[in-house]
Amino acid sequence: MRLDDVGGFVFDADGTLVHRAGEQVHVIPGAREVLERIRESGRPFAIFTNGSHLPPEGFARGLRDAGLWVDDEQMITPLRSALYYLRRRHPGASVRLFGTPAVEEYMTAAGVRLLEPAQAESADVVFVAHVDEIDLPDLERAARAVIKGARLLTGSYVAAYAGANGPILSRGAMVTAAIAKASGARPTIVGKPSMAAVAVIAERLGIPTTQLAVIGDDLAMDIALGHLGGSRTVLVRSGISGALDLDRVPERRRPHAVIDGVVELLDLL
Repeated sequence: MRLDDVGGFVFDADGTLVHRAGEQVHVIPGAREVLERIRESGRPFAIFTNGSHLPPEGFARGLRDAGLWVDDEQMITPLRSALYYLRRRHPGASVRLFGTPAVEEYMTAAGVRLLEPAQAESADVVFVAHVDEIDLPDLERAARAVIKGARLLTGSYVAAYAGANGPILSRGAMVTAAIAKASGARPTIVGKPSMAAVAVIAERLGIPTTQLAVIGDDLAMDIALGHLGGSRTVLVRSGISGALDLDRVPERRRPHAVIDGVVELLDLL
């Protein structure tokens, strides 16, 4: 498959462009060169991480510090797609957020009306991002809000993502699963893969997603996101789906192409 005729690109971060080991971020060989080649071609690209413990600008800064130049506006996270979803589906809603202080500040600055934990039962929406600590009474109040009709949103509902030393378990998915189990509700994903994410990508890049290529290491997140938007999809074997036997995957869920590492894109661009 060639990629010299696509209009733009969406890359996953962890397992595709970088590997994380604690606070250390290591750029995967070829990542800098691929992004520079695309930039020189004049085509837009975005990085979409499902991480939600920092605002998008924080993730972009971390990639720049590691030596991978990404502008703040090129960084997409579930926080951006959550804001898109809230503004279109629940304008003015009261939200009980499970997230870090930095994320609380970001959402408040964006105009979201956040509730204190004690007010959670009256929430219109419960949104779970990454959490460092959790309190069982907080979970119970959130579950009661969902039972009463609040919408349960989550940035991610996959078990783990790729780290330098193996899978990093998703705490946000753990919290979401607890609330979903207690309330009997099915969470709405607003990160990867979701139509909210597809809409934000198109809005950011200014190109229909049918004209894009989505490159990532996770079949359930990145490749599924590309299929939702009608994009071309490339699975990179350097991350979470590295050992996956694609012959066992239904054809509709398979990527259009598979490469061992992002450096191989240089021959396709």
